[in-house]
Amino acid sequence: MLAGKSALITGSLGGIGYAVAEALAAQGCAVMLNGFAAPDVIAERVASLRGRFGVQADHHGADLRDAAQIATLVGAARTALGGPDILVNNAVVRYFAPVEEFAAEHWNEALAVNLSAPFHAIRSAVPQMRATGWGRIVNIASIYGLFATVNRVDYVTTKTGLIGLTRAVALEVAASGVTCNAICPGTVLTPAIDRRIDAEAARTGRSRAETEAGFLGTRQPSGRFVKAESVAALAAFLCGPAGSDVNGAALPIDGAWNAGR
Repeated sequence: MLAGKSALITGSLGGIGYAVAEALAAQGCAVMLNGFAAPDVIAERVASLRGRFGVQADHHGADLRDAAQIATLVGAARTALGGPDILVNNAVVRYFAPVEEFAAEHWNEALAVNLSAPFHAIRSAVPQMRATGWGRIVNIASIYGLFATVNRVDYVTTKTGLIGLTRAVALEVAASGVTCNAICPGTVLTPAIDRRIDAEAARTGRSRAETEAGFLGTRQPSGRFVKAESVAALAAFLCGPAGSDVNGAALPIDGAWNAGR
């Protein structure tokens, strides 16, 4: 369904970002990956997309804290793949501390990566989307963009802002054939969450299963993690023909967590 289209996905060497890359590649979309990893990991990710799906795939290591590098990233995707017809803003940093102890440098980094980088990428990608009369922007926000929690002021603020950015852009592009939506995942078993659960299990002496149950018990009524593949499937839907009239939405995928707020 997406043959002939190209996608730029930030923060896409693992977790949700790479799952989105796989879902789009499976529909024939060329993919530009972005993120930091060892050279052999990057080469394996690119080769895997090419080999399994027969699509063009590449990687660019732009540092999303730098607006100039973001412009270069979008330009590189355009040169290598055309487009990008699809932009998925997935890259994220996160820190944990009460507001009075929150380091200023961490706050500035979160604003840059989680909120300013999507703005700069959208600003660079939209002109060509308008020119071709087709484009899809998917911002990976969070359930914490819909409500707050403690000790995560950077994450809550930037994900809330990302939903606002989504709505503003959606209105601006509504008549152009371009859509802009946000996906708000609940707790996905990403490598970062996996490490947190292992650390908590080691700290408390509880089993992995007990620690997972406790972690999810205050979050998702489903009692299970949201699958990265499910988030990716929703992103692929938004990018496909059936998603053409979904615009400006903030879509929870959270095992009914938001429903109980």
